[in-house]
Amino acid sequence: MTLAYEHLGEKLWERVDVEPSGNAFNSLLQLEADNGIPRNPFINAGAIVICDILLEISTDPKDEMLEFIRNLSGEKNIYFIEKVAASEMKNGFRNAAMCNYMKSFGNIKNKPEDVLDLYFHFCSIEMTCKELSRSLLYLANSGRNPINKTEILSASKAKRINAILLTCGFYDESGEFSFLVGLPGKSGVGGGIVAILPNHYCITVWSPKLNPKGNSYRGMKFLEEFTTQTGESIF
Repeated sequence: MTLAYEHLGEKLWERVDVEPSGNAFNSLLQLEADNGIPRNPFINAGAIVICDILLEISTDPKDEMLEFIRNLSGEKNIYFIEKVAASEMKNGFRNAAMCNYMKSFGNIKNKPEDVLDLYFHFCSIEMTCKELSRSLLYLANSGRNPINKTEILSASKAKRINAILLTCGFYDESGEFSFLVGLPGKSGVGGGIVAILPNHYCITVWSPKLNPKGNSYRGMKFLEEFTTQTGESIF
């Protein structure tokens, strides 16, 4: 999303909205109601549109993404797990349905198989909690990477991404996470959660058991206790 936002600016929001979904992360009904425009970039359909955009603006988005993350984290040994990507491709029927459905509305410009290949590879990046925290420190530092002092995004764009993380980062449990934890954040199907307190820190937790909403059960519990005990949240 950062790469697409930096390239397209506010035109990005013509392809994907910034509203909480209120539905499951892989809802087809919502796409139909919204004429093929995903409700936000952090549900599956939104991430698929972002991948389509990256195919338009980059000659090799896979390599560009890995290089981007390596520079952010300061760790050069970050790769895709090809076995995981292949498994996602083999079993990702609902994601394929969403991609083709958005194609019928004209919101996917490239071949669906190319978009899905990129999406499934992005879902298969292997990182440690430390590497992931370092990679998103720029969102806690007004868009600037504190490791090498480079500007990744303007402060205004970083603020907007944090706002979407707060309202949309946990699918149809985003309100619950904001209520209990009080931080912008994003969960992943691998059981990881990254959370950000602007101007203070970025924290990553990992526990693979997911709750019915698709978020790490113990990760959410820990972060709720963490912000309660430290008294540090955006509220």
